[in-house]
Amino acid sequence: MERSGGAGLAVRRSRHNALSSGSASGHGNRREDNGGSDRKTRSRGLVFGAGVPAVLLLYVLGMRGLVHLSLRQLVTPGARSSGFNATTARVYLEHITAIDSRTVGSPANEILTVNYLFDKIKEIEKKSNKVHKVTVDIQRPTGSFSIDFLGGFTSYYDNITNIAVKLEPSRGAQHAVLANCHFDSVANTPGASDDAVSCAVMLEILSSLSSTSVSLKHAIIFLFNGAEENILQGSHGFITQHQWAKLVRAFINLEAAGVGGKELVFQTGPENPWLVQAYSAAAVHPFASVVAQEVFQSGIIPSDTDFRIYRDFGNIPGIDLAFIENGYIYHTKYDTADRIHMDSIQRAGDNILGVLRYLASSPLLADSSEFRHGNLIFFDVSGMFVFSYPARIGAIVNYVIAAITLFYLSKKTIKYRRAGINYARDLMVGLFISVTSWISALVTVLILAVLVSHTGSSLSWYTHFYVAVCLYGAAAVAKIILMHTMAKTFYFGSMSRPYLGDLFFDVSLLSWGIPMMLLTQKGLCSAYFFAMWVIFPLVTKLFAEQESVHQGSSYRYIAVYLLGLFFPYLHTTYHVWAVFEMFTPIFGRSGTEIPPDVVMASFLVICSIILMTCFVKFVYLVKSTKTIMFLLAAVSAVTFILVCCGVFFPYSASMESPKPKRIFLQHTTRTIHNLDGDVVKRDSGIWINTFDYTGIAHLTPHIPELNDTVRAPCDAAPFCGFPWYFPVHLLIRKNWYIPAPPPPVSEDINFKLESKEETPWGAIRLNFEVKGPSHITVYIRPHETCLLSSWSLGDGIPISGSGGEHFIYYSHGLHAPAWKFWIEVKGSTGDHHGIVTVAAASHYFFGENQHSPELDSLLQRFPNWSFPSSWVSSYKQYMY
Repeated sequence: MERSGGAGLAVRRSRHNALSSGSASGHGNRREDNGGSDRKTRSRGLVFGAGVPAVLLLYVLGMRGLVHLSLRQLVTPGARSSGFNATTARVYLEHITAIDSRTVGSPANEILTVNYLFDKIKEIEKKSNKVHKVTVDIQRPTGSFSIDFLGGFTSYYDNITNIAVKLEPSRGAQHAVLANCHFDSVANTPGASDDAVSCAVMLEILSSLSSTSVSLKHAIIFLFNGAEENILQGSHGFITQHQWAKLVRAFINLEAAGVGGKELVFQTGPENPWLVQAYSAAAVHPFASVVAQEVFQSGIIPSDTDFRIYRDFGNIPGIDLAFIENGYIYHTKYDTADRIHMDSIQRAGDNILGVLRYLASSPLLADSSEFRHGNLIFFDVSGMFVFSYPARIGAIVNYVIAAITLFYLSKKTIKYRRAGINYARDLMVGLFISVTSWISALVTVLILAVLVSHTGSSLSWYTHFYVAVCLYGAAAVAKIILMHTMAKTFYFGSMSRPYLGDLFFDVSLLSWGIPMMLLTQKGLCSAYFFAMWVIFPLVTKLFAEQESVHQGSSYRYIAVYLLGLFFPYLHTTYHVWAVFEMFTPIFGRSGTEIPPDVVMASFLVICSIILMTCFVKFVYLVKSTKTIMFLLAAVSAVTFILVCCGVFFPYSASMESPKPKRIFLQHTTRTIHNLDGDVVKRDSGIWINTFDYTGIAHLTPHIPELNDTVRAPCDAAPFCGFPWYFPVHLLIRKNWYIPAPPPPVSEDINFKLESKEETPWGAIRLNFEVKGPSHITVYIRPHETCLLSSWSLGDGIPISGSGGEHFIYYSHGLHAPAWKFWIEVKGSTGDHHGIVTVAAASHYFFGENQHSPELDSLLQRFPNWSFPSSWVSSYKQYMY
């Protein structure tokens, strides 16, 4: 080959396209057998081989420590705002949770909690400064709406309870910001984090703001809504019916997906960037991410909040905050006040007080619609401050980064072409090898996950997260290194290590740049995440070449390289840790149909790819990767054996950090009527649902009669003939039914067809009257030749879930008249099988009807690492 001057190495091409190229900088060429330069290169390779793995390991561990500190840090000393008193808020919290379970319709929720909140608000009103005006209103709305959550269903509520408090200047105000919490809880839980702590925080904020001598510009409405756990009924009642709703220009919703910790801003808008800017300016301890927002709004998390109601039914922009730490005990008996740290309460109070005060004084609030101009990219930097900019600016920045990267790669391609090297081809080959390594790692890890699932060892990492990292993470990293080592040995065998290191650095730019452009084209703000992994390493590389640090010590080169990756690596690890903090507990309530190990394995492969992409170049720079591959493979193999042997039990009964298995039990009586109204079937038993993939495998040794011989069949009836409380039957297909005597119920549901008439437009109208407990679910299945065309619920247009069945969720407050509604069915009326099947289920969540001797006896036999939630119900099916 032809020689050229400079400090590099010569280029040689074989018949098999094996190349030996210049140094990482691309300067000139010189044959590999030339003395000094080649010896220096070989020496550096030996240093890399000996020291790089240790250096990278220290870097990763150090970064993990920084991230853990950032996520765990709750309140920075000296940074607290002066107005919020966490001690007083904790007193409120302890009093609310002392009332215990606050189910809608129960005296605990409708009387005790309402009276306590009302009394405290009146005390605050008496102490308020004269520059403020405090008005309290107890609202008891009735209404109906449809929602596409959980596949789609319709909700009807009657006489539920909201407490609304308006804090405004003494002269009054025409505009308001809304702060929302809910004081009700799910059955059988104290609901400290979800959502009593938010209501306690709001009480103290109301006290703090009302006692100051500084008047607000706008009003603040504090809504203590009493029916959020009934799938967002309380917020709907306020925003569609309350007289103050028309004043609201923006809102802050306080929620929980975990118990304490840092509250995450995971939804904003829609398209009101000034709200994020307000949060950025006023929050003392920010924790916000547009990535979390886009993940949540994608629907992959089976949850929703009042944010949806205010957005969809009120057309109001807002901010959604939620505690995400320790979701293992969310919606369980362990969600108690003592588990929420004072620092967590102080932090939430500081942030929300600051943001509410800022919004109530902002001139932008008066007509927030004028500032609705697209999305905003936002993220906090280790909890210190929020960095934000408009999405359209982000798109421009991403295109500029793409242009710079393309120019850089084009310039390098031209330079190598002059030396006789087809760099563009090598770049595409390198990208192909990288993608192949990702796919190979994913396939390998998914095989492990499937094997673990089939051996009945799912969720072994639920209590011990490090098990998932050792099992799936180690295997993924080992497979990626193996694929690149094979490529280095068998395809790039005669190429110099510096050239390959340089090549795979550029491959990493492509690996990040391509998804950056795809997400930018789709208008997703998360594209910024990939842009950071392009621009920071590229600037570092150009700086390193300019300073020629690669010509000196290898450790100096590594130091500069790692320094350039510091921010994107820290930011990425920060997000990765938050993702696992939120998602790992969700696998304990994600249903029986989604294999959690497959999902967790996929997560870990994706995280391994993200965190390794910029370090793959070191595989080509080190002399050997055998040791690290062997260690990683050994860790994965040993962990796999231990997992399959059942060494790691999924659940924990530790009172310091419980991780329980969730089980729902209903002692129910089922009654089936034919077209003539005669009872054709009646049975009773305890219907059992588990909320995770392991089913009853771990429960059978403790309760032998609970085994697969009592697996509940899906009958040819609406929702399989069982009293589903939520329409989650597609997520929880496996359930069990143990025969038992009928539960003692003092007053059962009364479901009556009042009249049946034919309308002028050819439909059959059925008028129903229902009287029963505070929670009733109705299921409607039109027959094959018929269609449910209209009803008196929601907006009048029936919404159906999968299979064409309709789910209606009904609840009422302490007292309510009989529920009356009608449906219209179009279709054949001469069929002996009727036109529609309607079933109604009653749910007794409190009072004497909640329990039965058989249910209480069975509950005592459940192990202490489980959380069984139980109640009595009934199911009655009719055909018309």
